[in-house]
Amino acid sequence: MVQRVVRLGFATGFLVLSVVSAVAQPPTEPVPVQEPPPHDHAAMPAAAGKRWQVMWDGVLFTTFNHQGGLRGGDQEFLAQNWVMVMGSRQLGPGTFTLSGMASLEPVTVGAAGYAHLFQLGETYQNLPVTDRQHPHDLFMQLDAAWRVPMGRTELSISGGPIGAPAFGPIAFPHRLSASENPSAPLTHHTFDSTHVAMGTVTAGLRRGAFTLEGSAFRGREPDEHRYDLETGALDSRSARVTWRPGGGLEFQVSRGYLHEPELLEPGNQTRTNGSMSWLRTRANRAFTAITVMAGRVTRTYSWSGALLAEGIHWMGNQAVYARYEDLAIESEHLLFPQFVHPPHPGEFIDTLQAMTVGGVRRIAAGRGIDLAVGGDATFYRVPARLQPTHGERPASAHIFLRIRPLRAEGPVEHHH
Repeated sequence: MVQRVVRLGFATGFLVLSVVSAVAQPPTEPVPVQEPPPHDHAAMPAAAGKRWQVMWDGVLFTTFNHQGGLRGGDQEFLAQNWVMVMGSRQLGPGTFTLSGMASLEPVTVGAAGYAHLFQLGETYQNLPVTDRQHPHDLFMQLDAAWRVPMGRTELSISGGPIGAPAFGPIAFPHRLSASENPSAPLTHHTFDSTHVAMGTVTAGLRRGAFTLEGSAFRGREPDEHRYDLETGALDSRSARVTWRPGGGLEFQVSRGYLHEPELLEPGNQTRTNGSMSWLRTRANRAFTAITVMAGRVTRTYSWSGALLAEGIHWMGNQAVYARYEDLAIESEHLLFPQFVHPPHPGEFIDTLQAMTVGGVRRIAAGRGIDLAVGGDATFYRVPARLQPTHGERPASAHIFLRIRPLRAEGPVEHHH
């Protein structure tokens, strides 16, 4: 564990040194653009009037995906995407917000998902998804929230058939530090896979810089039928404490009990994680964002830990980004993907490292559209047990075209 923390420290240092070096460069004149706004209920104006105020956001990556190594070799074109609409108005002493979010990934990515070395999570055709990233459901969010200010204190309650419980940091599709990376982290199912939960109720209390939240939700992850709404008991629970001391810093610690989250693997899980994020905005809508997080998943017979450090730095019309991950993986799922692996004593757990470096260049901004091209490469340090099936040091790469809405305002700090 100490070695993994040291490696995370080196990765974080690499990100910070890259940012410091870039900040020292003379500024260039960028095309006015806004990076993704926060995609939670707090994004809407707190002082909404009696008329509805509506905002929307979204992103589309059209991606050439190459996965290397013995298990890779896949070259494909795909399109990761999502769109969200939020409407807010005054209701009594507070602000009422309706949120909806959707994705066409069941069509543009495919039911089996896209090739992604070492990725695990969810199911397809009655087998675990292995070496692939599953698509999002057509409906990713359908919920409502009511926030009531009381001096320095704010009370909130939210819920709906699809939502995100109070667990983990901002999910990867909406983190500024991950905003130009088209791929899901390998640590997704440790930190933020609950961002699409089929049934949630959350209550929160915010006072000053601190927010305390608790949720009840359905713990089972979405199945392979991506066009329906799943129902069931709110059998899982979570709690989160968030501290925003200012200066662009945000810290959160959360813990969740999930009732049988995996369709093919009986057993409950306890997930715990903590994260730190930092956002610095500068003139001409430039910004730098860094996120560092650590987490642990405890299963019936085993546990696994994960560390992640990622960051992005915009310089005029170009940006550089990086992501480092150190995680314990369930190796037998990757060794034998054609079998279901129920929990058992002596499960194979091994440590994997992955490092992604990439860049993006804005090529057009106008008529409400921000258009950019980019690419990245990911390098892996593979545990000995998986080298016969995946190779000793495989590498993967993406080339993509990215489209998102163009707005007049600059980047904003994310909030839960």
